[in-house]
Amino acid sequence: MAFRIIVCAKQVPDTNEIKIDPVKKTLIREGVPSILNHDDANALEEALTIKDQHPDTHITVVTMGPPQAKDMLMECLAMGADEGVLVSDRAVGGSDTWATSNALAAAIHKLGTPDILFAGRQAIDGDTAQVGPQLAEKLGLPQVTYVTEFKIDKNMKDITVKRAMEDGYELIKIQTPCMLTAIKELNKPRYMSINGIYGLKNKEIKVWNAKDIEVDLATVGLDASPTNVYRSFTPAPKGKGKMIEADTEQEAAQKLLINLKAKHVI
Repeated sequence: MAFRIIVCAKQVPDTNEIKIDPVKKTLIREGVPSILNHDDANALEEALTIKDQHPDTHITVVTMGPPQAKDMLMECLAMGADEGVLVSDRAVGGSDTWATSNALAAAIHKLGTPDILFAGRQAIDGDTAQVGPQLAEKLGLPQVTYVTEFKIDKNMKDITVKRAMEDGYELIKIQTPCMLTAIKELNKPRYMSINGIYGLKNKEIKVWNAKDIEVDLATVGLDASPTNVYRSFTPAPKGKGKMIEADTEQEAAQKLLINLKAKHVI
């Protein structure tokens, strides 16, 4: 029986190209290119690395979004994934993290619990880092977040991960099935291969609606979301810094104190 991995990925706007509407103070998404979320690319790469070492591994990439998210899934297939599934339906539009995890959990339940469920730590257009842990809870899977190193035993059951924390690292042992979220330090994502690109002509993306995944409509979509974005804006620019010139450290410290006192900071 093949070792099964599901990777949850998201198509996001390229944040390097995003601008803010000066009047509405909201993100201008029109004309902004979409890309595979960075941390999700690391999650996919780790799944592909496992597949490199164990060719019988089957990788399914699941996403939720508009029809154009198929392009991102095609990119994942060209990198080496075996299957792509898109959950796309107006009924799930506007979902926050809680509602999104409900829809994705329903899709994963339809696919069947994998040996490993991978996801990126967070999406660059939201930065909440909530969907992965919520999925694990709803699917009843043990989880480790912020994975920076990964090693799986030859028995394909025992896993050792290194988890990044604010003040250090944790070394954790876990067994499959489990949920892991990746950060950029875990690996360097590969590019699409020529063979993978040519192979796309023989592959299709599965597109499921809310009915297909049998999700409770009362738990998805904008109306079911307990949170919403009130406003997006560009913070006011900070004032220019002031350089202090001095011949000695003591003189520099004295000038700094004088300036701070003048501004009533101390």
